[in-house]
Amino acid sequence: MRDAGFEVCIATASESAHALLRSEPVGDSVGVIVTDHMLPGASGAEFVRQLRQIKRTVPVIVITGLPEAETEYAGLNVVFRQKPCPPAELIALVRDCMKSEAA
Repeated sequence: MRDAGFEVCIATASESAHALLRSEPVGDSVGVIVTDHMLPGASGAEFVRQLRQIKRTVPVIVITGLPEAETEYAGLNVVFRQKPCPPAELIALVRDCMKSEAA
């Protein structure tokens, strides 16, 4: 993602991601969140439910190898992709989400 020109912040667990998103100025500058469904400490769906309480409109891309997990994200306004998600596809998806958010 950095090679594609994006500024990247990394969190390795749900709790640290939420802390990062609540911090200034980082939390205010996040344009898109990319997460896996399987996370340490919480599922991706739990993470997104908590996220929507503080960041209602930020685009979220969920990537997983578990297609049946998509139902857990109903009503959470996420873009769901199955693994493998080639880098070029993910980069294009992030760009599309950022354009949509800016519009």
